[in-house]
Amino acid sequence: MIGRLSGVLLEKQPPLLLIDVQGVGYEVQAPMTTFYRLPELGAEVSLHTHFAVSETAQQLFGFAEPRDRQLFRALIKVNGVGPKMALGILSGMEAIDVARCVMDNNVAALVKVPGVGKKTAERLVVEMRDRLKDWDSQAAPAGDLEAAVGAVSPPHHNAVVEEAESALIALGYKPTEAAKVIAGILREQPVTRSEELIRLALRSMVPV
Repeated sequence: MIGRLSGVLLEKQPPLLLIDVQGVGYEVQAPMTTFYRLPELGAEVSLHTHFAVSETAQQLFGFAEPRDRQLFRALIKVNGVGPKMALGILSGMEAIDVARCVMDNNVAALVKVPGVGKKTAERLVVEMRDRLKDWDSQAAPAGDLEAAVGAVSPPHHNAVVEEAESALIALGYKPTEAAKVIAGILREQPVTRSEELIRLALRSMVPV
């Protein structure tokens, strides 16, 4: 079991990361809530990981916070929820918001996540309520997220839009829907980082 990974961040293209650990490159899938907290390429990064083995694949998932991994593990225990859907849920909402939806029986918010139908959302609420009683639902300080999003030289505007659209499509949104939401955000405010643009798009798509 690989429980933690520390190394140099070589690539980040949602939802995939490439981390160099003493000359070995590890491919790690991460939710967007983790992407928001990543350093720049070439910097040191440390992630809490979950290693999943199936008949067809071996996959490594990475999370910025232990509670995110804990919630991911709780999600994949729900009937009908696999790693891909769990990653999508944690991309559309912060872990604490997922917990609130479960505890508040907020099925309407959960079904806004791509791939989560009404029956699946209802199962999430029923099956996870008891599992979340001991879950650490303390939110990360707002300053941490803001620090991860700001203070970086702006990339080319088109590249930012393309990366954000690709990430949303990879998460299950339709290309036209992703383009429409991103265009609407850019009409209202300037955004210079793809991570920030993705965060704003997901927030508008999945209200909590």
